[in-house]
Amino acid sequence: MSLLVGLPDLEWKLIYVGSAEDENYDQQLESVLVGPVNVGTYRFVLEADPPDPSKIREEDIIGVTVLLLTCSYMGQEFIRVGYYVNNDYDDEQLREEPPAKLLIDRVQRNILTDKPRVTKFPINFHPETSGGQQQDQPQSAVPENQTSEGSKASTDL
Repeated sequence: MSLLVGLPDLEWKLIYVGSAEDENYDQQLESVLVGPVNVGTYRFVLEADPPDPSKIREEDIIGVTVLLLTCSYMGQEFIRVGYYVNNDYDDEQLREEPPAKLLIDRVQRNILTDKPRVTKFPINFHPETSGGQQQDQPQSAVPENQTSEGSKASTDL
């Protein structure tokens, strides 16, 4: 992350999308404040526990979903990075012939980290001088292919 102006704390959130149809199944895996930050480039490690499978509908556990990394300044989200996540069985036979009852201990999560979807939102970085007005529409929504760690991460669900 590269900053052009000094800012107080930035809030970073990691959100697992539990259902494409209902955000009530989304799980906030972590929320941290980083800062204050000054002009420059920063790196930090954000570690989080995996999503709780008991809070995901069984029909949504296997398949594709999204992991969102968001950053906000004074309650205004200004960047959202989305990563596609594929949840599937760790065994080819189970993938080809899924059992009637979900075997959660055999589900594996693969996160496609080499093609994040980055959306930037215009916000008011100086709300004290302009009454806190902000725009709600994304300024741009373009894929960016740069990550710091490489291609694919794999984690057990």
